[in-house]
Amino acid sequence: MIELKNLSKTFSTPDGTLDALKNINITIQDGDIFGIIGMSGAGKSTLVRCINLLERPTSGSVWVDGVDLSTLSNKELRNIRRDITMIFQGFNLLMQRTCLKNVCFPLELEGKYGKEAKKRALELLEIVGLRDKANSYPAQLSGGQQQRVAIARALATNPKVLLCDEATSALDPKTTQSILSLIKEINEKLGITVVIITHQMSVIEEICRNVAILEDGEVVEQGTVNRIFSAPKSKAAKHLVFPDGENALLIRKDSQDVLRVVFNGSSSTDTPLIAKMAVEIGVCANILYASTKSVGDKAFGSMLLSFPNDGVTAARAADYLRALNGITVEEVK
Repeated sequence: MIELKNLSKTFSTPDGTLDALKNINITIQDGDIFGIIGMSGAGKSTLVRCINLLERPTSGSVWVDGVDLSTLSNKELRNIRRDITMIFQGFNLLMQRTCLKNVCFPLELEGKYGKEAKKRALELLEIVGLRDKANSYPAQLSGGQQQRVAIARALATNPKVLLCDEATSALDPKTTQSILSLIKEINEKLGITVVIITHQMSVIEEICRNVAILEDGEVVEQGTVNRIFSAPKSKAAKHLVFPDGENALLIRKDSQDVLRVVFNGSSSTDTPLIAKMAVEIGVCANILYASTKSVGDKAFGSMLLSFPNDGVTAARAADYLRALNGITVEEVK
């Protein structure tokens, strides 16, 4: 288990001090896929580097499996870091080494050479689907293949935790999907705890079970992905979950009441819900914004609906919609 307790990080700059992280408290359970998301400058990369003490916190502590990392000697910390490995947006492969030798590199640092290291490296390349590229060089691979090699290298020391710092940001959507599927498979098969650092809500939605929203160095909201997606509370979370919907609110009129309707696996995607509401209870809604998708016979996504500001109509609509399975409704102030 990873515990960040009252963690803060301050940098000195020519213009004064910069509070990059402020009193962070996060607990990540063993075997979880935990997402940390925020816009550029939110402090995400600083936070992930604090987890393995590549960046030392100004105050607060990082605990891994009940051990306060700040109390460890440099040698002990190096040993711990073998259990907490990282992959990055830029892959960071050694361009003069083959894929096989890139994966062997952390093993060589542990004094393992020859057949033992090669056997382990080939096993890892097999896991990431690149055994046939063992003798290729990084420049001969696509971006997705390079990231797979980086993942294999990160697994060489049998880590307990894999930190992914914007690991898919440089990849196209199809390749991103394949890398996320690989990370999820590794999590499930090897039981490795995964921490995903990203600015993309689609990545969180695809792979993570729990998430923390970071803004200006502070955790403004955290919880299960389902809860955050269905009912974000903070302004930052709402902007990340419903970016276009938040923009649509700018055109609302003072004479309107607005409801946000979130579909979390609502059934009967072919049912004209708004028209059905108008027929059954006589309430008509104006659609300010809608972004939904169907997966099988289930609906996911959200809508913004506006109603006359009469104190009655929106409430009737909310009661009607809340009675349906897989739908969450909140009043937008």
